[in-house]
Amino acid sequence: MIRKVLALAAAVTGVSALAQPVLAQNEQFLPALVYRTGPYAPNGIPWANGTADYWTLINERDGGINGVKIVFEECETSYATDKGVECYERLKSKGPTGAGFFAPLSTGITFALTEKVPGDKIPLLTLGYGRSDSKDGSVFPWNFIAVGSYWSAADAAIQHIAKEFGGKDKLKGKKISLVYHDSPYGKEPIPALEEMAKSYGYVFKAIPVTHPGVEQKSQWLAVRQDRPDYVILWGWGVMNSTSIKEAAAVGYPRDKIIGGWWSGAEPDVIPAGDQAIGYKALMLQHPAGRFKIHDDLEKYIISTGKSAGKDTFAHVLYNRGLINAMIGVEAIRTAQKKYGNKPLTGEQVRWGFEHLDLTADRIKELGFEGLLKPLKFTCQDHQGADEARVHQWDGKEWKIISDFYKADAEMQDRLVKASAAQYAKEKNITPRDCSKAD
Repeated sequence: MIRKVLALAAAVTGVSALAQPVLAQNEQFLPALVYRTGPYAPNGIPWANGTADYWTLINERDGGINGVKIVFEECETSYATDKGVECYERLKSKGPTGAGFFAPLSTGITFALTEKVPGDKIPLLTLGYGRSDSKDGSVFPWNFIAVGSYWSAADAAIQHIAKEFGGKDKLKGKKISLVYHDSPYGKEPIPALEEMAKSYGYVFKAIPVTHPGVEQKSQWLAVRQDRPDYVILWGWGVMNSTSIKEAAAVGYPRDKIIGGWWSGAEPDVIPAGDQAIGYKALMLQHPAGRFKIHDDLEKYIISTGKSAGKDTFAHVLYNRGLINAMIGVEAIRTAQKKYGNKPLTGEQVRWGFEHLDLTADRIKELGFEGLLKPLKFTCQDHQGADEARVHQWDGKEWKIISDFYKADAEMQDRLVKASAAQYAKEKNITPRDCSKAD
């Protein structure tokens, strides 16, 4: 009965029944913006499960972060920006020190919160999504676009396509189309793809798909008519499997489609059945499957019935949720070295993010070897890494088919600098002098 009451309350308020915290003075409050319902739920659920399970692991195995227990609360956004902002306003001041950080799992919500967090002094962790220009920490001191941006992802996709064609010089005259979710998320890679089209000489066409992406017949008929040499898919949720099915319906080869790293998980291919065989997608460094961290999760969380959802255990997006949670925990642990082992404010946690240095040894110690490469933030660089791989669906599982691609630093920095400077001008922001950062 209690579970039913909590579920009813969650439906009314947007707060998940998974975490209804009773807050104490020695607890670090962490909000979780999630979407376990709606057309994006198949992708949102494994991420939310991975995040929740890692935070629970830190409490169950370690007794918290250096003795400070994590208390977290989920708030359902349904991937809607207005609901995400409502969740933010509801949760930002909870706990003895307020929210440690937010991870919106939505580029649209990230854009909205980017306007709010400087005043509230709460960092945003946007693992592989969000504003690509927020790599520039001098202009975006509260945004941390960890591991990779959509501009570095677009670069990796073009590098892989070029490799298949025999080199970047072979891209000249080729036709590359982007089928994208018509939202801030889907539009983010376009500047980089347009910039590379100028450099490499390919013909670029962008084809929008209206939210949530269940109707795409006209877009794929256009693809059949244009006959591009390659299609880059920038979808999310049900849009991805729908794209694969529609590609099959018009006879477009799936091995000539490469998805972004939010279009390369189990929910994107399994619903399409055999039609998805051969489809490729970027990896945000990590694959699906078990690694050392999963042994501890099995021991302390899965086997004890404390998992948020063991049916997604070790899936691509579950693992990404683990990485997201781990980076946040390590930022707090870093900040504790300066401020003490106690609940920290968002401003203190921001210092921890900006001084986070996840070395190969530390990643191995944490059980994430094979899931993440070294990551280091600085005042200027709030991205920390810019490498990606490609995997391909064989009908049963994802197979890694490439080495790491490293983004073109010159192009990335040029785009970031220009966009961040424009944002600073529009918002009347004076960029920080990172040479004087502590």
